[in-house]
Parts: sequence; C-alpha cells; structure tokens
Amino acid sequence: MILEMKVPSPGESIKEVEIATWLVKNGDYVEKDQAIAEVDSDKATLELPAEASGIITLKAEEGDAVAVGAVVCLIDTSAAKPSGDAPKVEVKEETPKVEEKKVEVKAAPAPEKTYATQAPSPAARKILDEKNIQPSDIVGTGKGGRITKDDAVNAVPSMGTPTGGNRGSERTKLSMLRRKVAERLVSAKNETAMLTTFNEVDMTAIYDLRAEYKDAFKEKHGLGLGFMSFFTKAVTRALQLYPDVNSMIDGQEKISYDFCDISVAVSGPKGLMVPVMRNAETLSFRGVEAEIKRLAIRARDGQITVDEMTGGTFTISNGGVFGSMLSTPIINPPQSGILGMHNVVERPIVRNGQIVIAPVMYVALSYDHRIIDGRESVGFLVAVKEALENPVEHLMGGNAKKALEL
Repeated sequence: MILEMKVPSPGESIKEVEIATWLVKNGDYVEKDQAIAEVDSDKATLELPAEASGIITLKAEEGDAVAVGAVVCLIDTSAAKPSGDAPKVEVKEETPKVEEKKVEVKAAPAPEKTYATQAPSPAARKILDEKNIQPSDIVGTGKGGRITKDDAVNAVPSMGTPTGGNRGSERTKLSMLRRKVAERLVSAKNETAMLTTFNEVDMTAIYDLRAEYKDAFKEKHGLGLGFMSFFTKAVTRALQLYPDVNSMIDGQEKISYDFCDISVAVSGPKGLMVPVMRNAETLSFRGVEAEIKRLAIRARDGQITVDEMTGGTFTISNGGVFGSMLSTPIINPPQSGILGMHNVVERPIVRNGQIVIAPVMYVALSYDHRIIDGRESVGFLVAVKEALENPVEHLMGGNAKKALEL
C-alpha cells in the first residue's frame, strides 16, 4: 500500500511551509513517528514525523515552498524492513597505459616592461615623494619610459589591495522563518512610532538574595534562581500599574489586557524565537523559572509550536547573556512595548551621598508612542527599577523565603 504524506497545518493562518531539511534520503526505510524532515513556517521550524513504516519516496526538494495539504512524500507500507546492508563489492578497473610523447615547449619571450625604467625627473620625484608613491608603481610616458611631471601629478596612491587571502563568498537562501522575522522587524520600524527610554538598575539586592537562597532554591525545586524571574515579576507588576503599556493598537481601536502574557526572546538553532509565558502575573518565582526552562528547552530542540509563540502582550529580551552593554530593542508587533536587559558591570554609583562600586545593569524600554505617552513609559521603567532594587518589599511581600517557597 502506498501512503501519501501531506503537509499538516502548523496553524490556522499558515497556508504554506518550506522544506528546510530532509532528515532521510530517497529510498530509505523509515519507522512510524520517525522525524523525516524539518519544515519552516513563517512562525516556527517544526519536525515532520512519518505516518507509517516503509520505504520513502521524496516528492519535494529542500528549499521548496509547499502548500499545506500537498503531498511531500510517499511511503510504501508493504515494503519489508531490510535486514542489513548488502556487502559492498570492490571492483578494480584497469586503466590502459598511454605512451607518453615528449613535446618540446619553447619558452615564451619575456614581456616588454611597461613601468618606468629610468629615474623620474627631479620635479616628478618631489611630487611622488609628497604622495608617498614609489616610481616603480606607475608607468612613465616620457622618453625611454621616464616619469614626467605630468605622470607624477596624475598618479593615484595605491589603496593597498590585499593579496594572498581568502576572498570567497557564499549565497544561501534565507529560511521562511528568517524571512518572516526580517519582514516583521522592518514593519515594526516603519509602521510604529517607536521610541526608547533608558534607566539603570543597582542589582546589589538581587545579587544578595541569590547568594543567600540560590543553593536552597536549587535543592528544593531543581531550578536555578536567575535574573529572569525577578525581571518577569517586576514587569508584570509595572504592567498592572501602567496598563497602557499592556495594550496594542488594532486599526483605530486600542485593545487593553487584564492579563500579562510575557514573550521571552530566545536564540534557537533556526534563529530568534519568542515563546510566551501565559498569565505570568500569576506565576511564583519557581513557576517563572520552571516555565522559562521548559520553553527554552523546547526552542533549543526545535519542538516549540506556533501556539506557544503567539498571543504575547509584552516582550522581555535579554541581550546581556551575549555581553550587550546597551541596545534599543525592536518592538515585537502587534505588541506596544519591549524591555531590553543587558550585562551587569561593576560601576561607581552614589548611594547615601557616598561613591560606591555596585553591580549595575542598563535597561531599555522601546514602546509605541502612538499608544503610550512619555509619562506611562518613563513611569513603567521607573517601577521596574524600584522593584528590582527593592525586591523583598515590592516583589516578595516582605518575606523572601515564603516567596521562594523555601
């Protein structure tokens, strides 16, 4: 029996996918549920599992755009599973000997010199010295190849063209996911009134809390106590204080949300992915860390689904893990705001009238000025800052051990 495998629908709005990579070859025997291909949609890269066991015949090439519901391969379910590889037979081919004939090759005449063979005139020498040009680098037009004053005036200094290095290049087609990301980023720049405001956060209190409780947190919950849980809790608190930041424009209407679905930008094997933590305002520190770990693993392993990456109301991007000091993050449309985290560096700050050294992080909020005014944007970022600098009071209800469920 020949089974036709068709492209399943990755999501309601997706009409076609692109064959990113075939994981099997034409004529291979595949097992049921074995991953046979990776397909790109405009939102995610997904694995295509075999619907039955048998011999596979591929009907599309890598890079082909295939409509949802189209046949991409055939599986002969009646074919028996091969018991093993057939022994390879080595065949030696005898190459007939060819009698070599000696051919006398005459040396080509030496090329006639075109560069100057005589010293430049004194006036030309002065000009060449001023231009830092060697006489041997230009052609003389005077008698016997002599460099004239006009030759020196018209000479152009060499730009030092490199030689001997590798100057190859390669052209590859962007994946459907990368093309969609590029399209959305350009759209965000062109169609929103994007503005960025900055602040700095003294991370001393968070460092002290992590130093005191991270071992106990790890032992009890099997999770690391990272920065993301503090930032997520600080963001959900600020979104509830400034609900315009948790809104978006739809035509001539504003949609406001009473929940916080936080998108978290992560770098996956196929590029940037933004999975969503649903109702992050209800999650504890342990809940945030567990959800971020789950989504990061799924993104890394290419198992993230379209549903897990749609519907966020606000985004957090952590460029600090790559060493970024400061950036202006781009809004993830149709959202109206994104918070950029950066690396933590010891810097001098003023505390209680004294200059001290403290771990400081710069934070950036990019927002759509069409819907968010300066008061809301600055107030939101200040609320994030105050929560991070005093997390026990603002994020833990005055009891760190209880908030961390220790």
